[in-house]
Amino acid sequence: MRKETRLRTTPQRRPAPTDRYLNRELSWLAFNFRVLEEAYNPANPLLERVKFLSISAVNLDEFTMVRVAGLRDQIRHGIETPSQDGMTPAQQLAAVNEASRQLMKNQQACWLDLKRELKKSGVEVMHPRKLARAQRAWLQTYFMENLFAALTPIAVDPAHPFPFLPNLGLALLFELKRKAGGRKQISVLPLPPKLPRFIRIPGEALRFVLLEDVIQMFPEALYPGYEVLDSAFFRIIRDSDLELEEEAEDLMRYYENAIKQRRRGRVIRVKALSPVAPQLVAFFNAQLGTTQEDIIEVPGMIGLSALGDLYELSQRPDLKFAPYNARFPERIGDFNGDCFAAIQAKDIIIHHPFESFDVVVQFLRQAASDPDVVSIKQTLYRTSKDSPIIKALIEAAENGKSVTALVELKARFDEEANIKWARDLERAGAQVVYGFVNLKTHAKLSLVARREGERLVEYVHVGTGNYHPTTAKVYTDLSYFTCNEALCLDISYLFNFVTGYAEPERFTHIIPAPDHMRKGLVGLIEEEIAHAQAGRPASLWAKMNSLVDKQIIEALYEASQAGVQIDLIVRGICCLRPGVPGMSENIRVKSIIGRFLEHSRVFCFGNGEAMPSRKAKVYIASADWMPRNFDHRVEVMVPMENPTVHAQVLDQIMVANLKDDLKSWHLLPTGEYVRAPIKAEGFAAHDYFMTNPSLSGRGKALKKDVSRPHVHLIRPL
Repeated sequence: MRKETRLRTTPQRRPAPTDRYLNRELSWLAFNFRVLEEAYNPANPLLERVKFLSISAVNLDEFTMVRVAGLRDQIRHGIETPSQDGMTPAQQLAAVNEASRQLMKNQQACWLDLKRELKKSGVEVMHPRKLARAQRAWLQTYFMENLFAALTPIAVDPAHPFPFLPNLGLALLFELKRKAGGRKQISVLPLPPKLPRFIRIPGEALRFVLLEDVIQMFPEALYPGYEVLDSAFFRIIRDSDLELEEEAEDLMRYYENAIKQRRRGRVIRVKALSPVAPQLVAFFNAQLGTTQEDIIEVPGMIGLSALGDLYELSQRPDLKFAPYNARFPERIGDFNGDCFAAIQAKDIIIHHPFESFDVVVQFLRQAASDPDVVSIKQTLYRTSKDSPIIKALIEAAENGKSVTALVELKARFDEEANIKWARDLERAGAQVVYGFVNLKTHAKLSLVARREGERLVEYVHVGTGNYHPTTAKVYTDLSYFTCNEALCLDISYLFNFVTGYAEPERFTHIIPAPDHMRKGLVGLIEEEIAHAQAGRPASLWAKMNSLVDKQIIEALYEASQAGVQIDLIVRGICCLRPGVPGMSENIRVKSIIGRFLEHSRVFCFGNGEAMPSRKAKVYIASADWMPRNFDHRVEVMVPMENPTVHAQVLDQIMVANLKDDLKSWHLLPTGEYVRAPIKAEGFAAHDYFMTNPSLSGRGKALKKDVSRPHVHLIRPL
């Protein structure tokens, strides 16, 4: 049996927070420690552990580019306003830097452990010193034929200024001495991002050498006539922020320019492969305007995010998860592939990645080719490079249908791709709208109007995740299809609000943000408080990625004190402090970290009966419980009223997530996370969903499958 694990992810010496809230930034770092823990977990296949390490490194890069950059910017502008947990920006930055250094130390230690285990399993990342003569000769030929022409050494002197190094850019720094005359020279060698980081050596065995090691093996080719006195390997991280000008007349043009500016953002952190000579660190700081505090020296490997490439290059299926092929919903097959007929018969909810995202693509492709479809309205927050969603919308526009695409230009790190798709859609004849200047459109919606007889019938798809076929294979999300007239009317009003600023007086089914969602959630929590005070069962189950909003947290505290039993599944950031006597003793918080990334948002309210119950109020949403979702985004929260869909979300999905004890971590009042004790008969939600088809997607097949097991929630959690 595996020992209980406790992650101490916050520094021991930091300003004491208030008793009511946990710090947002440290909570996010705690999440990334949990991701890293899966790289240590021997229950995962070896290359999957390498992939988890890569994910934790990618996560930390983004955290640095966004959150650390934001804290530094606040300090630069003299802002001392404390966060809701009582820490000033300077105090938060000190705590975050300390925790980040520990995380980076753990990441490097993990890589060294994995590297040894990989070698034992036949996958080796070799040091140049261990190469045989024949391998060195092959690498020299490879260097001259595949690398040399792409490399540009740049001498730094009054005639040659220090080159611009892009965000996440890698560079070698050489201290040189001319063999004739002895003159010293500093040279910078940026590594082109298109070059492969791992170079495989020919042979049956899987042996690789890092790009930077290969380059340093042959300095005489780059610097003939010079002797290398010392060298250093660096990687820089820059500020990713896009500062939006409210009055930008052409939003598209503004974002095209802003993306270019981001590539020249301020340097936030520099990682150097240790040991590094002090004179090279001093030179680097002088050129980049950084300080010793910004330089992080690490052993092992710079840029662990590149380990995702090693995962892909290593053709060892025995060291990876067994392939999983998502099911296509049998319900659609019951109607010979006609999505509209299947939805007309009964609402459907699809559970990704356990059920294929292809059903969403098929829905839009059918709409594009169906002569009875009059119009398609679509939100696009993130999508893939070769997006079948975009292709379907382009086809629809070319077929003469009215296509309105609401493209969100402010989707961080996806702005460039979204601009390209917007241009392609416009060329096809689609109406492209960019939403509000001050609000991100984060809701995931498709609305199809189809002529049936003498009237138009609307069909809607509501998602908790993006229209992104690639991420839909690894993110757990929900896709809901309905032609419910009242709900479709609400979605029509919402589209009109975003495209034409025509805000309806009220919505009858959906609860949108901004303006309505926080108030609606507080009202639902207050209803549970009223049930508890009346002596009826009162409970709340919620699943989300982040819980930050102060007003919602206070409402949950009030509900706990009234006796409402609250179970929260929060993947990442959680600022609520659970289990505190007199404040939150009836609140439990857990986080599930497993093969798939938890991403769906589900909110369930007991409505006067013990859950799970047919009378419970169940919603899915695009929004987390954060101020940005409630106040600065267009979001949507949709009720699950069809009995089969309701049962699938509540009795199957939520119960399985609450029951999970193999991939779960429990949040303590201190902010620490403790792994649930592993039992021989333990339950993993992901494994359950992979082997147990959904209720609404099965259609007629559900009646034939009498052996389908039910999952039951056993208290206490």
